[in-house]
Amino acid sequence: MTARTVSAAASGTWRLGDLTVNRIGFGAMRLTGSAAFHQGVPRDRGQAIAVLRRAVELGVNHVDTAAFYFSRLRSANELINAALAPYADDLVVATKVGPARDASGEWVQAARPDQLRGQVEENLRQLGRDHLDVVNLRIMGQDSVSEHFGALSELRDAGLVRHLGISNARPEHLAQARAIAPVVCVQNAFGIGSRGGREMLDACAEHGIAFVPFFSIAGQGREAGAVRAEHDEVLAVARAHGASPAQVRLAWSLRQGAHVLAIPGTGDPDHLVDNVAAGALRLTEEEVRLLDSTGRTAS
Repeated sequence: MTARTVSAAASGTWRLGDLTVNRIGFGAMRLTGSAAFHQGVPRDRGQAIAVLRRAVELGVNHVDTAAFYFSRLRSANELINAALAPYADDLVVATKVGPARDASGEWVQAARPDQLRGQVEENLRQLGRDHLDVVNLRIMGQDSVSEHFGALSELRDAGLVRHLGISNARPEHLAQARAIAPVVCVQNAFGIGSRGGREMLDACAEHGIAFVPFFSIAGQGREAGAVRAEHDEVLAVARAHGASPAQVRLAWSLRQGAHVLAIPGTGDPDHLVDNVAAGALRLTEEEVRLLDSTGRTAS
């Protein structure tokens, strides 16, 4: 599986509004260090830039980032700007707003609706763009997203944002947002062994909205990465295909529906090639059922 170079086009395509992307994309969170945010060893800047450029060479045309993706030495948005500007016409850069960190990296109170414009403008500045392709509202525990999403809708009307999505959302949030403006994607934690998430996965399919799972490789390790032993079911399928467990996890995610987009992140060039190649891995129905059963009886 890893012996040949595979294009992201092998994963198929989906649309984010009027923007067509390959279903294997790239998440920028891990560009800044070996673990997210201020954790782990900082990435070599040259290597991070090389990984971004290699991703585009491999057909990746959907990059997910955020202004709050930074470590002590690196900013994901700055790296993307340095590596990919001037941006190709078919490259979609999606970002997130809502969470906030101060200059020391500490998390602070999430943005109020009236503060979202400042966050959008900061992403524009860091990325060197005059508009953002997709902005996802990262929901920070609130029951209603109407005020926040309404503020983003006004920025969309003003031309600063092209399309809108939501992240860390429940089905009622999706209904609230869709009552205000079109929603092109939902980003939620979801992967093999996940105990929830299918209700939103199905809701997105019903409405033709992209479902973009995060932590699909890391699982419960979340920002720290995959920190537990891999499930036997995943290892068995990986051996059958001569693939890595990460590739199996990504392939399973893509099998959950044509509307599912994957955004695996890495700062390692070899891992990048493997992640993109997962778009060509075709699981059998029996293998999907086996992987579906993973973690059902886990504590």
